[in-house]
Amino acid sequence: MPRNRSEAGERTPALPCCRDTKTAKSGPNGTTQSRAPSPRFHQLHRPIFERPPCKPGRPSMKPLRYFAAVTLLVAATSSASAADPVFPPGARVGMTPLVGLNKARAFTGFETEDQGVKVLVADLPAEAYGEVANAFKANPGGTGGIKPESIETKAGLAYYTVENAKDGATNVRRYSMILPGPAFSGYVAVQVPENASKIYTDDAVRQMFASAVIRVEVPVEEQLGMMPFKIGELSSFKNVRTLAPGAALILSDSDEKKGFEVAPFMIIGLIGSTAASPDDRGRFAQQIATTIPGVRDGRITTSEPVRIDGQPGYETRIDAISGKDNTPVTIVQWLRFGSQTSMRIIGSSPRDDWTKAFPRFRAVRDGIRPRA
Repeated sequence: MPRNRSEAGERTPALPCCRDTKTAKSGPNGTTQSRAPSPRFHQLHRPIFERPPCKPGRPSMKPLRYFAAVTLLVAATSSASAADPVFPPGARVGMTPLVGLNKARAFTGFETEDQGVKVLVADLPAEAYGEVANAFKANPGGTGGIKPESIETKAGLAYYTVENAKDGATNVRRYSMILPGPAFSGYVAVQVPENASKIYTDDAVRQMFASAVIRVEVPVEEQLGMMPFKIGELSSFKNVRTLAPGAALILSDSDEKKGFEVAPFMIIGLIGSTAASPDDRGRFAQQIATTIPGVRDGRITTSEPVRIDGQPGYETRIDAISGKDNTPVTIVQWLRFGSQTSMRIIGSSPRDDWTKAFPRFRAVRDGIRPRA
């Protein structure tokens, strides 16, 4: 099991619409989040105040401080059973966050107001859970001094690890949990700095883990509302699935279990690069087209400039083989160029369905608008 989200992210292949591409001109790569990005846990700096001298006859404040600390501790350990599960926007993994944890602003999950305690949630491939479960059964004692534990959650039997680590000069406690999903594995990573460990204890985090739940579908409006662009036409696609929160999504007629390639689907997202000049757009479009994953024996049939919503673009079509069943597919890739980024729209269809699928792809493309 990955010990933190950064390690999980390194093992996850780049999204088809968000891959890094070496070009003569690149913009800020703010949209290449394949799944939920790993947050950078910053050290908490606290001001130091001198304690005023105690005056004779003045009542001590220690009992009040102790009472406040105990109250927080009780609230932290009991909140997991006192409230309904909360799903971060766009996430399929939810839980009852401990007291003091609110939805994070810069990543998918929860955090304290001072950003000291962080809880990251994400999806992993479906096979990840099985691999961890098998490793647990084969070596229940763990490796490297880290022993995995099992826990019953509302989503099913989960596995988690706990370890002490360093975040810069700060001592932290890290927790990682993986749980089963219908077509994916849920992942939760928690980091607690030492100065918060008396409130966010091992028992409290374990209770929060036990409250974890899975939702099969995220409401469509919730997913679309997170994107940096508006999609005004869905062309009757049956499924909408976020690939990278706030960066890319897929519209499909099939699903993850059957394989997206057996039916028409689209991937829409932004890439953090663009052509260096108008003369470079053709080369750039063809180079980007070669990075579509899951495509074999691809052959570019056409590649030409177009106008998309009044902006310069490029359309590239490819005949290829895709998926485990070696499905013959035809693919269209549209690029709409910006000053530092490009919008990438991919439409793929089994070749026999191409005539009906292409008008659907084009309707979705023409309904995309930037957000104000």
